[in-house]
Amino acid sequence: MSYIYYGNDYGREFDIDTGTENLAVLLLDTALDFLECEYEAECSLLITTGENIRRINNENRGIDAETDVLSFPVTDFKPPCNYDMLDEDDYSQFDYDTGRLMLGDIVISYERVLKQAEEYGHTIKRELSFLILHSILHLFGYDHMTDEDRLIMENIQRNILNELGITR
Repeated sequence: MSYIYYGNDYGREFDIDTGTENLAVLLLDTALDFLECEYEAECSLLITTGENIRRINNENRGIDAETDVLSFPVTDFKPPCNYDMLDEDDYSQFDYDTGRLMLGDIVISYERVLKQAEEYGHTIKRELSFLILHSILHLFGYDHMTDEDRLIMENIQRNILNELGITR
């Protein structure tokens, strides 16, 4: 089982309504299986305000704009899911105490979750699941800079969400 370090800026009602931490662990565990990762893994997830994600985006990427999700990987997987490059004795990649693969950090704008769920006509849970999973795939090295890469990433997202019954 994997672990999510979870925090949010919206109080307990958001956590209770969506079960965010449990949902994130389920998505991570399912992704690990789908991506044939033999390691237990961990990452952090912060649900925050639009203004805060804008500040984080500006500070870390030099882009002064709000976005829906940011991913900050620990390891630069080239190509995606290249587990051969991992060194189990490298504690910059593996947690010294738990032995878990440290994937990185995920930051999500709660306002964007609400807006995009309404815009795309699906539930908040589905939108939040999509953004968490999308970011997890970025932590494993997937991207969508080319059409080919975008299609690969979209296919993985669709397969995992369908397997979990989290559909539009």
